[in-house]
Amino acid sequence: VAAQNCRKRKLNAILNLEEDVCNLQTQKESLKKEHSQHSRSISRMKQKLNNLYRDIFSRLRDDQGRPVNPCQYVIHCSSEGSIFIIPKHLVKSEQKQDNAKEQKQQ
Repeated sequence: VAAQNCRKRKLNAILNLEEDVCNLQTQKESLKKEHSQHSRSISRMKQKLNNLYRDIFSRLRDDQGRPVNPCQYVIHCSSEGSIFIIPKHLVKSEQKQDNAKEQKQQ
């Protein structure tokens, strides 16, 4: 009787594990689909942002009325909501300074 009960417990444990594996496989497939949807959504947002960026730069002019070169400038939005056009070389140096400050704080 003890051996029979042991075999039943073992069989129940195996069945529970098989059910867990099946549930985890279903969950994995669901997460894959969700990840794929999010990736597509991010790609669409990136494309829209790129289009907006190009549209903004196509309309910008410097003091002499010449188009602003998007290869030399970036659009920067401050936390207060202000928008600036900044030369790329300044942004890179600011990022280096910010990274250095973060490393010192750590």
